[in-house]
Amino acid sequence: MGNETVPETTWTTRRLLNWITGSLADKGVDSPRLCAEMLLAHVLGCDRMRLYMEADRPASNKEKQRLRRLVSRALRHEPIQYLVGSAWFYGLQFKVNPQVLVPRPSTETLVEKAIAFLKNSLSDNPELSPLQVLDVGTGSGAVAVSLAVNLPDIQITASDISTGALAVAAENARLHNVGDRITFTEGDLLKPFITGDARFAAVISNPPYIPDSEWEDVPANVRNYEPTRALHGGGDGLDLIRPLISQAVEILTPGGLLLIEHAASHAEMVRELARETGHYQQVQTISDLEGHPRVLMATRC
Repeated sequence: MGNETVPETTWTTRRLLNWITGSLADKGVDSPRLCAEMLLAHVLGCDRMRLYMEADRPASNKEKQRLRRLVSRALRHEPIQYLVGSAWFYGLQFKVNPQVLVPRPSTETLVEKAIAFLKNSLSDNPELSPLQVLDVGTGSGAVAVSLAVNLPDIQITASDISTGALAVAAENARLHNVGDRITFTEGDLLKPFITGDARFAAVISNPPYIPDSEWEDVPANVRNYEPTRALHGGGDGLDLIRPLISQAVEILTPGGLLLIEHAASHAEMVRELARETGHYQQVQTISDLEGHPRVLMATRC
């Protein structure tokens, strides 16, 4: 591949992997080796471990042609997860496309805290089963599906303003056999729920929260390819977080849990927004896997 004059049969898995890794590294793509493994495993139809077990396997012309096209797109910083059509989150594989954000490890903190809280609630009050949980801005459904897979005694409502995102989320729910326990609702934040009778033991959200001042610093693979509406949180990044905090009061059961992911720079402001309502207790910030203050955690008085 490239401009080298070599017999086609010399393009083994090992050589392809090294070529892709070097090409991505030269363009400043994050985690070039991992991305190279993902692309090559996708094209060859195998897992990443198999790449090393069959390192001397020659690639077919069809495989090389397909790989060239994908690498060309990756060199323009298109997210690898979109190129291969899937991403891993909380130990599960999810289908993704440009209609949804790529699930990120930092968001796993939402799932961990929700699981711990809901397990304790069910242990203390088993008669409350199934607990009702709301995932606002579900995107790919990563949070909702992960909760449903790990907690068989809950029912989840997953909402999003994007019909395209809801289609992806519903497909992921079916793939993981939890479609019968997740109800998908189209709507803006909590508007579909605040006028109804539904009450939830937990309201969870990873809303758009990047402020104007930080937008130009967002990596190109995110800013140019992932859905802006799911990222940009307005002037100060809190345009959606404010109504989430104030309106969740109306639909949370007493003692119910509020979990909202936010920018690390917003931790103090978001805590203050929750305290100002006068309706939350145990207001705290939880750090993500990298130690950044990432999640508001509070319970309804």
